[in-house]
Amino acid sequence: MKKYDIYGMGNALVDMEFKVSDEFLTDHLIEKGLMTLVEKERQDHLLKALSGNNVGHSRACGGSAANTIIGATQLGAKTFYSCKVADDETGEFYKNDLLANGVKSNIEQGLYDGETGKCLVMISDDAERTMNTFLGTTATYSDDQLDLASLSESKWLYMEGYLVTGAAGIAACETARDYARKNDVKVALTFSDPGIVGFFKDGFKKMIGSERLDLLFCNEEEAKSFTGLDNIDDAFNALKEVSHTFAITAGAKGAYLFDGNERLNVSSPKVTAMDTNGAGDLFAGAFLYGITNGLDYAQAGTLACSCSAKLVTQYGPRLEKETTQSILKEVL
Repeated sequence: MKKYDIYGMGNALVDMEFKVSDEFLTDHLIEKGLMTLVEKERQDHLLKALSGNNVGHSRACGGSAANTIIGATQLGAKTFYSCKVADDETGEFYKNDLLANGVKSNIEQGLYDGETGKCLVMISDDAERTMNTFLGTTATYSDDQLDLASLSESKWLYMEGYLVTGAAGIAACETARDYARKNDVKVALTFSDPGIVGFFKDGFKKMIGSERLDLLFCNEEEAKSFTGLDNIDDAFNALKEVSHTFAITAGAKGAYLFDGNERLNVSSPKVTAMDTNGAGDLFAGAFLYGITNGLDYAQAGTLACSCSAKLVTQYGPRLEKETTQSILKEVL
């Protein structure tokens, strides 16, 4: 028996969320719908401009994979998160918030020099999320943050696509991937962001390696960007050469799954979206929970779509634990 269901690795960022107009994005030369890396000075400038626009909830420990891991944990998964934060007030907050959510982590052994990263999440009237991120110390995430003993005791390795932006992050993913494959740990990757896929396709190929992944998460735009194909059905078929199984999220349309044998189309509950931030992250977390706890791909996809649909009806990147548990009971 493995100790953990999922071992995640990714950036550690404290998320701060704001409501903005399209005019604000245009006036400040911010590319809508994408994640953009920025320097601290640029982020501080935007923070001043956003003063008073907070959507009303407090900051939270985040990063794409962290949101995924917390979502899976709320549903009942046993999880570990490998990350890097600084020994500052923000880093201490991040550590305490992560551990309070029931996630085990290497940061229990100590924090690092530098400044903890932050992510400004800007939500438009159409519910689209735009992110400007100062990575801080997580930019130097490397092999040093890996806990290989815990990885070997996990059913799945889950790699965050945003790690592709740094050479050390890519190398850490390669180390973890190779170790996982030698220790009966299945390997999953999320592409994370359409812009990231477009800029770092060669880096993703390094993260994937010479063998197919066990599971890939992406949305329609990321699937088309990585494969270079404009038609989602063609991209779907092309991804079979990349991963044994995969899930392509399609917003209100639900998700297209490949379970290794056949395509499964899963619908999403009809809702009015307020904030799409974290929807893909929670989808991955719920899906991984499902397939590590007795659900088949169709059931896991239904759970994942139900959780994501509920999430977009509120502000913030995660649900309350009681809400995820309620959704789980409804799906089962």
